[in-house]
Amino acid sequence: MVRGYHIIFSWSDFVGAWEIFLAAGRATKTDARHSVAAKPHDREHRLAAKEALDRPAVKFAGVQARAVGRGFANYIQKSGLPVWACSIMPEHVHLVTGPFRLSVEQTVIQLKGAATEQLLEEKLHPFNGEAKCWTRGEWKVFLFNDEDIIRAIRYVEQNPIKDGKPAQTWPFVTLPISRDAESSERSALHRQPRSAPKTPRRG
Repeated sequence: MVRGYHIIFSWSDFVGAWEIFLAAGRATKTDARHSVAAKPHDREHRLAAKEALDRPAVKFAGVQARAVGRGFANYIQKSGLPVWACSIMPEHVHLVTGPFRLSVEQTVIQLKGAATEQLLEEKLHPFNGEAKCWTRGEWKVFLFNDEDIIRAIRYVEQNPIKDGKPAQTWPFVTLPISRDAESSERSALHRQPRSAPKTPRRG
């Protein structure tokens, strides 16, 4: 049973897809359940793909990243989406989320929309709303147990630090409750002695 998700999506949906295909080849797909972010890649192909962009690749500054975070916060507060870790990097975002009523794909669409609204409201959208600033789709890794969840959270929390940036703290991030912890809490509640009913005083 899936207990959570490690979700990654990035900026910049205004690329010439055919030109990128010619420059860099087909997209690489994987069925791995673990992150493959550290897997070696062909640097020349990556540079060729960047040169094939219709517009320069978006790279968010700190103020834009904070606006994206405020957009996420608006949606998360309204929807109740459980978010256990978040890192908003200059070129992509990492999220660890719990089960939710929407699919991962639908959730990402909502988060992108909320972030776009916030960027426009703060006049920080890289193209003033004339072009989208998100890639289509997302990457997701399924998390099946506490170990998977803890590993994903640590990876996301360490992501900015590994890039030489400060650790990030977002007010919408909450701690997940493991099944063991949840079971212990419920058992403790059941073990608590119930107070005897008070005898009414006779007047």
